[in-house]
Amino acid sequence: MTFTIRKGIPADIPHVFELVKELAEYEKAADQVTNTPEMMLHDGFGTDPVFGFYVAEADGRIVGISLYYYRYSTWKGKRLYLEDLVVKEAMRGHGLGKLLFDATIEEAKATHCTGMMWQVLDWNEPAINFYKKYGTRFDEEWLNCHLDF
Repeated sequence: MTFTIRKGIPADIPHVFELVKELAEYEKAADQVTNTPEMMLHDGFGTDPVFGFYVAEADGRIVGISLYYYRYSTWKGKRLYLEDLVVKEAMRGHGLGKLLFDATIEEAKATHCTGMMWQVLDWNEPAINFYKKYGTRFDEEWLNCHLDF
């Protein structure tokens, strides 16, 4: 099997959206997905793109994504925020998550970010163990806050 990691293009959006839905199901929150492929196409490739992504291909099929955007910290400066790192369940264990994560780290460095941030559910032991291999610092005193409009 041949693996490729590359920057995402507009034609990838339907496959990306399918992986987003797969992640939502894994996280037991499929009913919370209100995004659409049309919104993603506009938000990622419109006149003012707000996110970027990498795809992992296996034999020409998209089997994983790393979707990110930039945020600004008054304490740290420009940071890359990793929104989702997803590899199809059947393709896990082949190193694709590492390849996607490494590409995202390189994107952060190439765009002069001071670091990278993301979230992981406290019950997702495989993901937590993956991130520990990178020397990740886990914050336990911050609470996530949301306003939906």
